[in-house]
Amino acid sequence: MLNKILAADRFEMGLWVGRNAAESIRKAQEEFGHANLVVATGASQFEVLASLAEQPGIDWSQVTGFHLDEYVGVSPDHPASFCRYLRERFVDKVTPGAFHYLRGDEDAKETMQRVGELLRETRIDVSLVGIGENAHLAFNDPPADLTTQEPYLLVELDKRCRQQQVGEGWFPSMDEVPTHAISMSVQQILKSREIFCSVPDAQKAEAVARTLSSFNDPMVPASALHTHPNATLIIDIASSAELDRDVRNSMESAS
Repeated sequence: MLNKILAADRFEMGLWVGRNAAESIRKAQEEFGHANLVVATGASQFEVLASLAEQPGIDWSQVTGFHLDEYVGVSPDHPASFCRYLRERFVDKVTPGAFHYLRGDEDAKETMQRVGELLRETRIDVSLVGIGENAHLAFNDPPADLTTQEPYLLVELDKRCRQQQVGEGWFPSMDEVPTHAISMSVQQILKSREIFCSVPDAQKAEAVARTLSSFNDPMVPASALHTHPNATLIIDIASSAELDRDVRNSMESAS
């Protein structure tokens, strides 16, 4: 059953996820001596990563991070590069023991093989993810492959996904948005011991409603989260706009 948390706004959402993800990381370090973390990017993660970076009691030297997805053909210095995003907003702030980037300017197949082999051998304790306006999970656009066990996939981005990147200001026009990306597979995401899926803002309201009304549907990739025993969807008032009042009232509050 997918756990559901309702926050007042993006800031409250970020605080809740930061605190709870930090607790899970500390527990993993207590149990195993080390924690492994998957980190997403995009507008939905601004407050999440800022909050997590400020949480006390984490020995970041004993944390290994993995990169969720990246555009093919984009250098790590490009303004829209997720490598750059992660470096500036998270990695340089907490200095984990290791962080495995997906470089978009290197051979995609070699990158997927190299980082994918590390993932196959690694217990993932916490994954921080979001969902797109088309309900994608990572860059697994609909219809998504919900069954492959490959850690990473080379995917073609659909029109709505690419339009979202322009709408959020990452690229000035559709012509400049890459057509392909490296994406962690849905099954690899689901191998995490715990998943926090953060989805703020009104433009995600349709995707949230479709995710909650579907189950493991390739046309609604985020609905695969319903199959995970310890996944939590955290939304705010704006992104809950298309939910029935009874559904919103049944959700746990982040405050």
